[in-house]
Amino acid sequence: MCNSRFIVLSLVAALMLALPAASSAQVSLSITIAPPMLPVYSQPACPAPNYMWTPGYWAYGSYGYYWVPGTWVEPPQVGFLWTPGYWGWAGGSFIWNVGYWGPQIGFYGGVSYGFGYDGVGYDGGYWRGRDFYYNRNVANVNVNINRNVYDRPVANRQDNRVSYNGGNGGIMVRPNHEQEMAAREQHRPPTSMQTRQEQGASRNRELQASVNHGVPAVAATERPGVFEGRGVVAAKGTPGNASGTRPEPRRGNHDSSRPSNNAAHPNNAQPTPMMQHKAAPGTANRNPSKPALDKAKPEPNNEKQKKSQ
Repeated sequence: MCNSRFIVLSLVAALMLALPAASSAQVSLSITIAPPMLPVYSQPACPAPNYMWTPGYWAYGSYGYYWVPGTWVEPPQVGFLWTPGYWGWAGGSFIWNVGYWGPQIGFYGGVSYGFGYDGVGYDGGYWRGRDFYYNRNVANVNVNINRNVYDRPVANRQDNRVSYNGGNGGIMVRPNHEQEMAAREQHRPPTSMQTRQEQGASRNRELQASVNHGVPAVAATERPGVFEGRGVVAAKGTPGNASGTRPEPRRGNHDSSRPSNNAAHPNNAQPTPMMQHKAAPGTANRNPSKPALDKAKPEPNNEKQKKSQ
């Protein structure tokens, strides 16, 4: 039984790696183990103008969860922003909602990925014409490389490392009607470089949660697909338990505008994983409330230290 389950997991994982980037928004995985908490790490410096930060996340493969390091990538077109993917609890299992590119930041489960992605929208910068301006209160930008910067304080939102939406201990945030309507707008799947980052992480044993126990040696990279050398950042903290829980759906209306802080990851929770191919439950929804950042007048400032999540 164990051998047959392992073969199924391997075949599903192999199929996912073989899918082209254009198909990634149409397929998701569903499992019954909650992903580990998000690791704490610093953001490497932006390597070039107009590169966008894509936060790290836990993906799932034949050996369980593995960490896909956050990285800077070039967007598919000028004016597009990245809406991160997220794990959501629905129908008795966790379903991965694939991230996407679009003119607005959409719904990403209320997960606080950090560096401007604090659960709602994005505070890390904005497009002005063909140039992206970075908010150095949350983005690590070298002004010798990119002078399109500004400093704007970011609201002190609740620090929460829970990595999934819904279920027992999950973040209880739901998209509103406007966000659901915004999901129908133009958007594009992850780029080939983002796919390269995930595929490279899936082959790196040190990034498996069962090995790093929630503290990956490569938590973020300056460029996608490069997991050693300059610009590679390790997670902070001491390795702990990386297993998740088998949650039960909550009853009643528990929606909230901010993430909760009640994640549970007991040491003895080691349920048997179950994976299945499923059609994604719609592309992640967008947040129509875009900050009026285009009126800001960016001014270069002295380079700051790297910011910790």
